[in-house]
Amino acid sequence: MKLTMQLGERSYDIILKRGCLSNLYQFINLGNRKVFILTDSGVPAQYAQAVLAQCSDGMIYTVPQGEGSKSLKVYGQVLQAMLDFGMTRKDLLVSVGGGVVGDLGGFCAASYMRGIDFANCPTTTLSQVDSSIGGKTAIDLGETKNIVGAFWQPKVVLVDFDTLETLPRRHYVNGLAESIKMGLISDPELFALFEQGRPEDNIEQIIYRSLRAKKNVVEQDEREQGCRACLNFGHTIGHGIEAVKGVRGRRTNGLYHGECVALGMLPMIESKSLAKRTRAIYRSLGLPVRTGVDKHKVLEYMQHDKKSQGDTITVIRVPGLGCWRADRIPVSELPALLGLTEEE
Repeated sequence: MKLTMQLGERSYDIILKRGCLSNLYQFINLGNRKVFILTDSGVPAQYAQAVLAQCSDGMIYTVPQGEGSKSLKVYGQVLQAMLDFGMTRKDLLVSVGGGVVGDLGGFCAASYMRGIDFANCPTTTLSQVDSSIGGKTAIDLGETKNIVGAFWQPKVVLVDFDTLETLPRRHYVNGLAESIKMGLISDPELFALFEQGRPEDNIEQIIYRSLRAKKNVVEQDEREQGCRACLNFGHTIGHGIEAVKGVRGRRTNGLYHGECVALGMLPMIESKSLAKRTRAIYRSLGLPVRTGVDKHKVLEYMQHDKKSQGDTITVIRVPGLGCWRADRIPVSELPALLGLTEEE
C-alpha cells in the first residue's frame, strides 16, 4: 500500500508494507552520502542495523528510551554527533523508532545546517498511525511538551507492519488511541473496525485509514492555521494528564501518551451514546477510562498549553461520530472540563 502526501515541492510517499524497512534504499538515496541513523535503547537493534546494512557510509546513534530524550540536552548531543560524523547539507538523517525518535530526529534534521533530508521509519503503533507524517517535529522544554520545534517534512516514510510484532501489548494498544481519535473526528468506518473486536485482525487497515485521514487534514492545513487543529482532539486535557502522571524519567509506573489522550478525549465527546461506545472500546482494548490523577495539577499544566492565547484556549469537541468543532473558550472554563467545582 502507498499514500502520497500532496504538498507541492514538499510532497512525499508513505510506504505501508511488511518488510519494507529492509528496502529503504529503493525509496531514498542511501549511497554517496552520509546517513545518520537515530534510534533509542528500547527499539530492537536489528531495525537500525537493517538500515545501516543498506548504507555506503552510515552510523547508528542511540539515545535513551523515553520522553526524556526529547530535551535540549539530548538534542544538543545528537547535533554534536552529527557534526562529529562530518555531515553536510547533502546528507540524510533516518529516524528508526517511535514518536520520540521521530520528533527528535525530525527537529535535528530541520535545524542542522538549516535543514537536511529526513526519512522516518516508525516502529510503534503510535508513531505508525500518527506522528510519522505531517512534518511536526519538536522537543519538550521542562514539563511543557513539544514547545520547541519546526515544521519539517520527511522525504519518505516507511511503515513496516512487521516491526509491531516485537511491541509489548500495552505499547501496541497505547498507539491505537490515536486511531480511535481519527475515527471519532473523521472516519466512522475506522471507528467501526474497533467495535468489531480484535484490532490485530485489522491492523493494516486501521493504520492505513488513520494515515489517510491525517494526510487529508495536513494537505489542507500544513502549518496548523485552521482545520489541522482537529488533530489536537484529546490533547489539551491529555497533555495535562501526561505532565502529571506520564511515564517520564524515574516515573515508570505512569501513563503513556496514547492512554493520556484517550482519557483526554472522553470529556470532549458531547454525545452520551458515543461516549459510552468509546468507553466500551477502551475497556475491550485495556485503555484506561478513569485515572486518580490530581486534577488541580492537570489544570495548572493545561493553562500553559501552547494552544492557549492569553485568557482563552482552543479546545476540540466531538458532537457526533465523524465530526468535530473547535471552540475558543476562556481559560476560566477549564476547571469545568475536568469536573472541578468552584469549591474545589
